[in-house]
Amino acid sequence: MGASVALAARRRGDDTVGWDVDPGALAVAVERGAVDAAGSLEEAVREAELAVVAAPIAQLPAQVAAVLAAPGDATVTDVGSTKASVVAAAAGSPRFVGGHPICGSESRGPENASASLFENATWFLTPVTHTDAERHRLVHGFVSELGATPVAIDPVAHDRLVAMTSHVPHVLANIVANQTGEARVEGHEPLAHAGGSLRDMTRIAGANPRIWVDIFLDNSEAIRSALEEHRRRIEQVETALEQGDAGYLARWIGEASGNRRRMLEREYPDPGALQRLRVHVSDRPGVLAAITQALGAERINIEDFELHHMSPERGGTLQVLVGGEGEAQRAAELLERQGYSVVVSPVLDQ
Repeated sequence: MGASVALAARRRGDDTVGWDVDPGALAVAVERGAVDAAGSLEEAVREAELAVVAAPIAQLPAQVAAVLAAPGDATVTDVGSTKASVVAAAAGSPRFVGGHPICGSESRGPENASASLFENATWFLTPVTHTDAERHRLVHGFVSELGATPVAIDPVAHDRLVAMTSHVPHVLANIVANQTGEARVEGHEPLAHAGGSLRDMTRIAGANPRIWVDIFLDNSEAIRSALEEHRRRIEQVETALEQGDAGYLARWIGEASGNRRRMLEREYPDPGALQRLRVHVSDRPGVLAAITQALGAERINIEDFELHHMSPERGGTLQVLVGGEGEAQRAAELLERQGYSVVVSPVLDQ
């Protein structure tokens, strides 16, 4: 994340100097053209206007405190995914503005950095009452010029929000993966018969423990609170199942459909018009390119796509999202003429 910030800053014309406790990581960042190397943390920040601290969550509060204690008058921000602990570590310094860009990938390290990582991303900023207004404006402007959208939020509220939107989904994905992996049903192993629902639900299970253990522990209070609410809602579903309450279950599913629609509206102008094409594909080179080129040649826009691989022998299912029933039908007919089996369905039930 830190190298991506530096690459994006250099792209806009800034001079960037970097330091890392890991000399190897610093060498890669220099080789990527992200930073010029400094010999120490103090050297890196002494003449800086803005210092961006990127470190593992467990080390971040101490690193922020060290940067604030170093010589110079730099405005200091960070890119950590929890905020209350790091804001506390800043100890009321008016120079500190907490930050958290909502972006990234499952790959880590400066070798995977990208200058375009922050384009159109939300970037939370957590100014507090003693934050200097001019320094807040400096970080706000910097974030905007990297292509992100800065959003101010209280640090504790931030941690509650990301507990619901990121941390608890990781917890639940791990629970489902482990429960399914440990189970046996009349001698059958459920994982051997996993369908798309299980794959979708557990896509983020087993994420890098070097990152996620620290996140879970640092934001444990907000995560525990969110899990308590999950437990209450699960008990409501259990009661409905026990009582055969079809009305509750229907309303519950309908509410979830509406909430999912609201989420998709951020990504697509008309999520209700989205159609899903399920295309069975063989496991061979060039098959995805052939499909995308065929649709592109007919000016059929692919809104999104995802491949679910089953096995080398069985191939997989390519899911393609297209806007509008007419375009979806046109795409299906085109692919069927080329020998593919296609099933079309709306992304959201009306």
